[in-house]
Amino acid sequence: MANLVRVAVNPEIIKWALRRIREAESVEKKFPSVIKWLQNETQPTLKQLEQFAKATATPLGYFFLSNPPEIKLPIPHYRTLDDSQEIEPSPDLLETVRTMERRQAWMREYLIEMGHDPLPFVGSCRINDSPKEVAAKIRMALGIQSGWAASVKNWEDAFRFLMNEIENIGILVVRNGVVGNNTYRKLDVREFRGFVLVDEFAPLVFINGADGKAAQMFTLAHELAHIWFGASAVFDLSALQPSRHEVEQACNQIAAELLVPEDELRLVWRSFSGDPDRFHRLAKHFKVSSIVVARRSLDLNLIERSEFFKFYSNWIEGERRKAQRDEEGGANFYFTQKFKIGRKFAEAVIISAKEGRIPYGEAYRLTGLRGETFDEFARRLGFEV
Repeated sequence: MANLVRVAVNPEIIKWALRRIREAESVEKKFPSVIKWLQNETQPTLKQLEQFAKATATPLGYFFLSNPPEIKLPIPHYRTLDDSQEIEPSPDLLETVRTMERRQAWMREYLIEMGHDPLPFVGSCRINDSPKEVAAKIRMALGIQSGWAASVKNWEDAFRFLMNEIENIGILVVRNGVVGNNTYRKLDVREFRGFVLVDEFAPLVFINGADGKAAQMFTLAHELAHIWFGASAVFDLSALQPSRHEVEQACNQIAAELLVPEDELRLVWRSFSGDPDRFHRLAKHFKVSSIVVARRSLDLNLIERSEFFKFYSNWIEGERRKAQRDEEGGANFYFTQKFKIGRKFAEAVIISAKEGRIPYGEAYRLTGLRGETFDEFARRLGFEV
């Protein structure tokens, strides 16, 4: 009978909950009475409110407030098109950031207990440092040379290689296109391409796996620059353009120099001048995506803006469709978990559980995997359970 009791809810909170999600129309169809709730003609039952809260990814307690809450991200959100005013984060982005914060906090404590020292490169550079100098420092820390990509077969291998080297120096790297393992809650590339949580012991970079794989390489390099500056942030990088904020401008310049060094591009540019397929051919040379090369060419005034945006408009939709196929195409569950959880973090949690420093229930909560699924994941990472 309790579920039949009507609950008085401010219609503004119902409207606020719908405004925060992309699937508002489908939620409204699922709850035909929502129009009456909005017009204050009737009130939802407790059961209806619980279901509506779940459908809108809204904590149930918010509906008992007198007015909609003001929710902000714990880190800056730099947007390409308009970062002059606050835009409330989606439930998907907010939950993802909070999950990563919990993992980072656990990893920080674990590393301190294990006697690790703070990472010397975190916050070691300043905004006015030369992009070439910062890129060189990043390459040195990673143990790679300026022409490192030449020895890699293709850009996908280069991306995996770079991720692995980043994790090897103590940075947590996570790539996921959904909230946790919920395939019904895809992360919106239009809202963000990635974010970085800076910490001197356990810096963490998150890459939106719903984005085209080629674009993810640039996001990864961009996030690295944030760590060297010691600046946490969420960003969208629409058309690979940063916001007007100085730290975003600097991070973009460093990412471009890290992936496509200016001197090398200018040296080989003449060989491809006039070639209608030059961006794709240059991409194979640098082991990056063609859009990264096109953007770098624009920044160095090798091409006009009109040429870049014509190329970009033809490229972006195909990449997003490919990203969706990759995400939905039945990729091995355990293989993708290595990226969704992060290899370095997963190994630390598994070791802690095996050695009895944390209960397995805590390990399940931290990784989002339980029981036999957790055990099988551990085995595939090389651990006996």
